[in-house]
Amino acid sequence: MLQRALPTTLSSALSSAPPISGTLPGEIGITTEWEETRMSADVLFTGGPVFTGVGLPLEGMAVSVVDGRISAVVPEAETETLAGPGTRRIDLNGALLAPGFQDAHVHPVGGGVELLQCNLTEAENAEQALAAIAAYAAANPEESWIVGAGWSMDHYPGGTPTRQLLDAIVPERPVFLMNRDHHGAWANTAAIRLAGLDASTPDPEDGRIEREADGHPAGTFHEGAAELFAEVKPEVSPDLVYRGLLRAQEEMLSLGITGWQDAIVGSANAPVPDGTAAYLRAIDEGTLKVHVIGAQWWERGVGLEQIEGILARRDERASSGSAGRFELGSVKMMVDGVAENYTAAMLEPYRDASGHDTCNHGISFIAPEIMREAVTRLDAAGMQVHFHALGDRAVRDALDAVGAARAENGPRDNRHHLAHLQVVAEADAPRFAEVDAVANLQALWATHEDQLDTLTLPFMQDGAERRQYPFGDLVRGGAKLAAGSDWPVSSADPLAAIAVAVNRAVPGYDAPPLGGEHQRLDLATALAAYTSGSAYVNHRDHDTGHVREGYLANLVIIEPNPFEVPSDELFGTAVTSTWVEGEEVYRAGRVPPRTDSM
Repeated sequence: MLQRALPTTLSSALSSAPPISGTLPGEIGITTEWEETRMSADVLFTGGPVFTGVGLPLEGMAVSVVDGRISAVVPEAETETLAGPGTRRIDLNGALLAPGFQDAHVHPVGGGVELLQCNLTEAENAEQALAAIAAYAAANPEESWIVGAGWSMDHYPGGTPTRQLLDAIVPERPVFLMNRDHHGAWANTAAIRLAGLDASTPDPEDGRIEREADGHPAGTFHEGAAELFAEVKPEVSPDLVYRGLLRAQEEMLSLGITGWQDAIVGSANAPVPDGTAAYLRAIDEGTLKVHVIGAQWWERGVGLEQIEGILARRDERASSGSAGRFELGSVKMMVDGVAENYTAAMLEPYRDASGHDTCNHGISFIAPEIMREAVTRLDAAGMQVHFHALGDRAVRDALDAVGAARAENGPRDNRHHLAHLQVVAEADAPRFAEVDAVANLQALWATHEDQLDTLTLPFMQDGAERRQYPFGDLVRGGAKLAAGSDWPVSSADPLAAIAVAVNRAVPGYDAPPLGGEHQRLDLATALAAYTSGSAYVNHRDHDTGHVREGYLANLVIIEPNPFEVPSDELFGTAVTSTWVEGEEVYRAGRVPPRTDSM
């Protein structure tokens, strides 16, 4: 999966072959039964195309906002009837007006906290990462542990940095750093010693310890092995979690994201801090500007008995009076790991460095029979299930579970969705539509890059490249699409992900489109996945995800208009203004929208 930030300038032209197109749920026009009051507009957007959430943008239309909602979408010739003395006019000057983005799979609290800790996401190689760690340690002498995240596996041989690298720069204090995909950790000798780990420590069932020749931990800990430090490393304080949430909100608003699904809440045993208390505090203090769906963590070491508590938490939040800002109607099931450490669950075995088959098919964190029963019961109770499924076996098991629920309970409106979808068997692409499961795309990863090309594809079966992130096949199979980032695993920028979805390649990396040009999406489909598609998954398509009368004025301005630039120049588009319920909450200083009063 793509770990590095994408450049905004191009060094080479990318393929311009015609992309494929598709449809999304809830294709609707711009008229509703909402009663238009014809009050004078508080805000009036004119002078640019309007992407309504599906299809191609409308030209020559104006959008009026009254009391935080869209009051009219009308031809620009009619704008004078909507304006009054206090109307604020936004001249788009050719920029695109679109619904606010919604991230259907993100870890904002973890991302925000990591921005406040030892953050390695900007390091472009091992030397820069080590320099950043040393600088952070020097700047924070009072911290008993150096904790943080963001190192990239492809910067180290085999993707496994050693304890000695850390010992050389921080020899006394323990160091514990999650990698960018958060499926592994890097620790120094002091941390390993404090955790009581040595050559006799067995691998946990859900993880693996990289070892030296004598069996001593080498410094890299995959999946559940990272939890061996849980009892000794410092907890993230409630205040830091809260500050992390607000920092994350600031970051995401700057990228045009006006709502999201937090992919892990409700557990102290999950790999990211639980943000539930922080969300509730933000609601009480009036600092949470966006709407959030929390996906409650399915404890993979616990069985069906946890369902009762999950439903109780959902119902308590639903009756709180503030569920429109934060609700708990989803359950996160992590079905497998990730391909680069060979824990993604695969139908065919991984290969070794010599190209020979191993006995390793990855890890299934939840037994398929338990998952089918759990999903059926959750579905019957009106819960959505949000699956982490990377490998083709994990995808099949998740689809089987959704299919079992549908067979038992009949059609329901729970909108179960599978995130990541790195490898999907060809036979399973049409099953999304058959069982009514949404494909939740992390499109930024759908390109050749160092980690995929050096740590993943060489260890998969022949032909695996053409099955990587098969978005085109999913659309042709009739799947509904949503989109998310998985930040802080990689950038939260929706426009960067959309650019990759359209091109299947990134500037500066000399490789053909990943999986073939037939896996590309057209721009309208990719943009819809990040707006109306994610609103559908979040059960917020009744008032967000579209530019439509009566809907909340959650809007973004994008410059230049992405529909007017060549596909290989999409990487240069940016959000210049973000609006939540009619209030401008972000404006880029470099290209502000032109405003005046009428």
